[in-house]
Amino acid sequence: MAAPKLLVLPLLSLLALLLAYWLRHVDKDNLQERLDTVLTSLLRAEEKVGLDVRRPPRIAIGFGGCLDIIVDGVALMQEAAIEPSYKQVHHNFIETETQLAESFAYFFPPGAASERYVSNDTLFRKLVNASKRLSEMRWALGGNAPVMANRLAAEGCDVLLGGRLSTEEISVLSDRITVAGEPITDADIHLIMEYPTGAKWGNYVSRRANRYIVHSDSHNPMIDSLEDFKSQLEAFKPDLLVIGGLQMMDSFPFKTGQREARLKALQEMLFSVDQKIGCHFEMASFVEQDLMRDLLEYVIPYSDSLGMNEQELPNLLSLIKGGNITVLSDPYPRVASILDQMRELYQLLRSQEPKSGQRVLTRLHVHTLAFQAMMVTKGSMWKNTMSATAKASLTANRHVCGSARIDTRKAKLIMDDSFSVSREVGSQRIPFKESRPVSCWEEETFEICLAPVLVCTEVFQTAGGGDNISAAGLVLQI
Repeated sequence: MAAPKLLVLPLLSLLALLLAYWLRHVDKDNLQERLDTVLTSLLRAEEKVGLDVRRPPRIAIGFGGCLDIIVDGVALMQEAAIEPSYKQVHHNFIETETQLAESFAYFFPPGAASERYVSNDTLFRKLVNASKRLSEMRWALGGNAPVMANRLAAEGCDVLLGGRLSTEEISVLSDRITVAGEPITDADIHLIMEYPTGAKWGNYVSRRANRYIVHSDSHNPMIDSLEDFKSQLEAFKPDLLVIGGLQMMDSFPFKTGQREARLKALQEMLFSVDQKIGCHFEMASFVEQDLMRDLLEYVIPYSDSLGMNEQELPNLLSLIKGGNITVLSDPYPRVASILDQMRELYQLLRSQEPKSGQRVLTRLHVHTLAFQAMMVTKGSMWKNTMSATAKASLTANRHVCGSARIDTRKAKLIMDDSFSVSREVGSQRIPFKESRPVSCWEEETFEICLAPVLVCTEVFQTAGGGDNISAAGLVLQI
């Protein structure tokens, strides 16, 4: 009589396995349906606003440009025979292989974006030669300004680009882009060391996909297209002026007073621009405090709009408050934390009466892996904030996945099902709705819009992500 009882246990186990399989299948279907609904809703929000094809937006953008060599970061370190360092050290610039290993070990585990100047020409050439031996190495147009320019042109804008570019770089620019700057023979090269989530280098494991960039530029730090750009600016009649690429000045070996002179020349150009024309400054990975302080004097006060990521926001905020630069920050920040930091930065930058020619900040765009957040002053020149936030979110997926068509089977949501608008006790909590994924609300003098990102799970490249996202977000707001 015991035999039938013995059969019960295997049967129950089988039923449990079948039930678990069925539940996983149902969960997977529900998740896919949720992602599809979010995508459809974001596309609908993006398409609510279209460009006037009779008079496309005219955007002037500077400065610089380069050729990117894009490789797997771990594979390049292995090919160059640079062993993982047990020390994780932050270096402002790279002079030796040891410093490179220590710096890569510092940024790789948290998956934090970083860009460093290599002062050792022999080391940089070694890295470039090693990258060329990798089978999956590829070339791409690089530099904040050219990347943003190509995105703006792709979205239907006419663009004036300030940069000294090689014929090779110019050949991959859109026909809608006019280059202001004498051509050069040899382009500056940037090594883009990409890595995915979960990548391993020795005992280190990356928490998220990102990139570590090294360069040894000679043209870009001097913003040597500035004068040509300025001479064509008035005749171009832009609707918007965009400034980026100034991180190339970071830790560069300028002669005494040389950097300040170039920034003063930039300041004079910004001062001369009609204030009816919006001015956007795109932040980047700055590590030199003196340069950041110069930007707070010569560039940021002449900007209506700022764009940055989840590392650059606390970095700038800390410096303004009298502290040090925060080189590393949470790679997966909560919505409430970012919004509180945005409010604080917005208020600090608007707290001082602008001097002659200076502007008052009216737009702040922060792009993170999980979401896009925009803060816009009520009644300012910036319009269509909801649609612009949706477009920025969709562009994040399009760029990182390397496809204009978004495939939700290669995407995930990492934003919570609801979020608080502040870390303050009792703050409003906003539920996430798949059918209306962009949340917008008003506070005091400004409006905030926030959209989730369909995070790409099959990464094509992260480099240039912020430039594409910021550019796309600006298109619908001018």
